[in-house]
Amino acid sequence: MTYSKILLQSKFQRTFRTNNLLRKDSFKLQSTLASTSSLFEECSGHDDEKKNTSFPHLFSSLDLGPAIGKLPNRVIMGSMHTGLEGHTIPSFLLPMLKPDHSHTDLSAMATYFEERAKGGAGLMVTGGIAPNREGWVGPFAAKLTNKDEMELHKEVTQRVHSVQVPSYGNTANNGEKARICLQILHAGRYAHHPFAVSASSTQSPISMFKARGLSRSGVQSTIRDFVNTSLLAKEAGYDGVEIMGSEGYLINQFLVKKTNLRSDEYGGEDFRNRMRFAVEIVRQTREAVGDDFIIIFRLSMLDLVDDGSSWDEIKILAQAIEDAGATIINTGIGWHEARIPTIATSVPRKSFAWVTKKLRDENVVDIPLCATNRINAPHVGESILQEDCADLVSMARPFLADPYIMQKSREGRQDEINTCIGCNQACLDHAFVGKTASCLVNPLACHETEMSIQSDSVPADQRLN
Repeated sequence: MTYSKILLQSKFQRTFRTNNLLRKDSFKLQSTLASTSSLFEECSGHDDEKKNTSFPHLFSSLDLGPAIGKLPNRVIMGSMHTGLEGHTIPSFLLPMLKPDHSHTDLSAMATYFEERAKGGAGLMVTGGIAPNREGWVGPFAAKLTNKDEMELHKEVTQRVHSVQVPSYGNTANNGEKARICLQILHAGRYAHHPFAVSASSTQSPISMFKARGLSRSGVQSTIRDFVNTSLLAKEAGYDGVEIMGSEGYLINQFLVKKTNLRSDEYGGEDFRNRMRFAVEIVRQTREAVGDDFIIIFRLSMLDLVDDGSSWDEIKILAQAIEDAGATIINTGIGWHEARIPTIATSVPRKSFAWVTKKLRDENVVDIPLCATNRINAPHVGESILQEDCADLVSMARPFLADPYIMQKSREGRQDEINTCIGCNQACLDHAFVGKTASCLVNPLACHETEMSIQSDSVPADQRLN
């Protein structure tokens, strides 16, 4: 490398670090000002931003900085595998495999997200999309690796962006534009196909295929694939990406000794080596996409498996992910092979909000933290925010059960919400066998282009209510 190139690279790295510090300081300053403003408002009775009378915390806006702007509320519609994300089945295999949807048409996915944006979802995350073939969850699963695949996603983002979501923080402009992030998910050793790769050559108890350990060049190539997918997502119109670093998928497999048996700079006893893969993905992605793009990192705060990450390691990773340029850290709970229930009906509501609060209370990071799992009603989300457990809450399956859960909550019609019962029978159970997801309490979910509800289709004397 020439001396001039070294100087140029050094200057770029200093600029990146400076921009990242400004981004962190901006959110920290906003949080301090918000707390001070709240205290002043309590004393004076003055408040520039109106509050929702039923759920004041849930419907307060969140400023992610001048380059990104405000979210209209504190709810993220979390990622779910729906089967609407498309596939990569070769044309000659289509007659034999007979997929539910065309691989050249994402209109059903666009309608699905547009409906939930109309229902008040301010920031949504797609189902997992692979950054390369090895990252497929199953054979011919959805991926985003080239321009042709990118073009298909433009309909999704355009339909979502056509919706304005009401915001108490921006009443002058009739709310904020609905936003959507693409989740980048590399399955690693959880892949159900023979191309599976991982940090080391190991086999998951939930896959019949033993994963091949990535070479050093393979690791670096995979990092570039994550960056490439992020750039394509931005070109397609997505407002950001969620990098899936939890639930036992590839990034998580690099983080723990259980699955990372490497002895190079991406493994070993030193956790800073094992986290290098995750941190480099975020850092290089931020460098590529710029500051006007949301990067959510899904961080496993409870692995719930033997030899998982320690609490000290989780804190080190959270700090490093923030320093690398993440906008939001989303909480991940449990590997898929874990024996402890995390989302079933038997799991009490907001059971895992305490771990997000623990990270928040220890002042480990300054960027927003999002709590997840078994948050299925507005009053549950409100209590999590009121108790300072998190800055945001993620609800996924509740948006399957009722696309208009946010609108009904905002308008004080929570008694009309079609509540998710956590049964998993038509969402996860369908996804695991390759079927399009639906919902036991809302069969219309994910089938919005196939079915419709017509008003007055049932005579008044035959209605149940």
